[in-house]
Amino acid sequence: MLTFPQIDPVAIQLGPIAIHWYGLTYVLAFTLFYLLAVRRLSHEPFASIRGPGAWSRRDIEDMLFLGVVGVIVGGRLGYGLFYKPAYYAAHPLEIFAIWRGGMSFHGGLVGVIVSQWWFARSRGKPFWQVMDLVAPCVPLGLAAGRVGNFINGELWGRPADPSLPWAMVFPHSGSMVPRHPSQIYQILLEGLLLFVLLWLFARRRRPEAQVSAFFLIGYGVLRFIAEYFREPDAHLGVLSLGMTMGQWLCVPMVIAGVALWHWSVRRKPAHA
Repeated sequence: MLTFPQIDPVAIQLGPIAIHWYGLTYVLAFTLFYLLAVRRLSHEPFASIRGPGAWSRRDIEDMLFLGVVGVIVGGRLGYGLFYKPAYYAAHPLEIFAIWRGGMSFHGGLVGVIVSQWWFARSRGKPFWQVMDLVAPCVPLGLAAGRVGNFINGELWGRPADPSLPWAMVFPHSGSMVPRHPSQIYQILLEGLLLFVLLWLFARRRRPEAQVSAFFLIGYGVLRFIAEYFREPDAHLGVLSLGMTMGQWLCVPMVIAGVALWHWSVRRKPAHA
């Protein structure tokens, strides 16, 4: 049985300015996205596009800027809507207090989709072509965010058998009960595993929107599994059918991914 190492959440202190590890993991996530997206430009169909629709590094930079806005705005609004609607309805101005924590992946996903829709519309690019470029570049950033969760000692797992070699005590949980280090599970599943599978899948030319569908299905399934090891939010607990809020949010995500995959396959002859 392991004990969570007490890690100072502040990475750098410059007088009154504190730079937190969690903030640095976001910087790492966005940096990884940029590097991977630039690499994606050498993959098909992006490498073969010429003329006005050709892709450039400037496009990636603009996508990243809009994506950052989408992640922050969508993630924060999603947290308020999905996890604490009553609280933020009573304290609406606190939705802007992002330094107090509280971000939703599913809300951030909606924010990114909206931001990339705007990018595609403003640049005259096919929306699903944009999303197929973005999708494989996301999982490593998600892994970076989970590293931040682990450093903060938050989002710990459910109680585990003390004989489990990697069971860990999280003092922040208010008990000395050994738990699953669910942040690490999510790093491995939704981050590294999903990245490898999705990146390899996307390297070959696929019907438009199929890479995006793979991401929706893959993340939804892996997050659903990881939720069985993650402690449910204290103010929500386990919801109907024994599922957590995270699992319920993954259900429409997987359904949308399956529907999108089916739609993509049906359109395949037109893109052969």
